[in-house]
Amino acid sequence: MDLFLARSLSMCFLLQSVVFLVLCFHSASMCPKGCMCSHVSSLNVSCSNANLKEIPKDLPPETALLYLDSNQIRSVPNEIFKDLHQLKVLNLSKNVIESIEEQAFKGVADTLQTLDLSNNKIKSVHKDTFSKLKGRAQFSDNPWHCDCSLQQALHGMPSNHEVASNIICETAALKEHTGKSLISAANEADLCNLSKKTTDVAMLVTMFGWFTMVISYVVYYVRQNQEDARRHLEYLKSLPSKQRKPEESDDISTVL
Repeated sequence: MDLFLARSLSMCFLLQSVVFLVLCFHSASMCPKGCMCSHVSSLNVSCSNANLKEIPKDLPPETALLYLDSNQIRSVPNEIFKDLHQLKVLNLSKNVIESIEEQAFKGVADTLQTLDLSNNKIKSVHKDTFSKLKGRAQFSDNPWHCDCSLQQALHGMPSNHEVASNIICETAALKEHTGKSLISAANEADLCNLSKKTTDVAMLVTMFGWFTMVISYVVYYVRQNQEDARRHLEYLKSLPSKQRKPEESDDISTVL
C-alpha cells in the first residue's frame, strides 16, 4: 500500500512538472521576437528596450502585463490589442508615439487597469480614444495641444482630474493657456465653447462691417444729391436774365 501511494505521488509530481514545462514552452514559443515572457499567476510579456519600431502583432492572447516602454514605437493602430482580453497593465512610455487611432484600445477597455503613455510625442487624440477606459492613466511629458478634443477625450475617464492636472499644454487654443496644466485651462475657460465664441465674434464683426457700408452709402448718396442740386442751382443762375412772372420768382425763391 505504501509503495502504491509513493508511486502515485511520484506520478502526480511528474505530471505537474510536465504540465508546467508545457505551459512554459507554449508561452516561450508564442513570445514575440525581442521580448521575454514569464508566467507566474498571469502572463507577463516584457518588450522593454527591444528597439521595436511598432507594436508586435503576435502577442500571446493570455497576456496580462505588457511592457513596451523604451522603444521607438511611433503609433498605436486601431484594434492592435483586441485579442488581449486579459490585459491589465499596458506600459507604452518612453517611445516616440505621435498618433493614437480612435479604436486603439478596443477590446481591452474593460480589463485595462493601468495605461502609461508618458514621455512620448503625443499632441492630440480623437475625442473618443479613451472614452471607454476604466483604469488609471498617465499622460504626462507629452507636447499636448490643449483644445476641445483633448478635454472631451479625458471627460469620461474615472481619474480625469488627476490625468488633466499632469498634462501641461505646450500649445493651446488660447495662447494664455500655454504652459499651464489642462485642468487649469479648463477651469479658466470651456475649451469646447471657444469655437462658438469665435463664430459669434466673427458674425458681429461681419454685421458691423455691413452696417458701416450701408451708412457710408447713405452718406455718399445724400452728399451726391446735394452736390447735384448745387450744380443745378448754379446752372440756373448762369442763365441770361429774363423777365419773370412774380409767381415764377416766388417758386424759385422757395426752391432756393
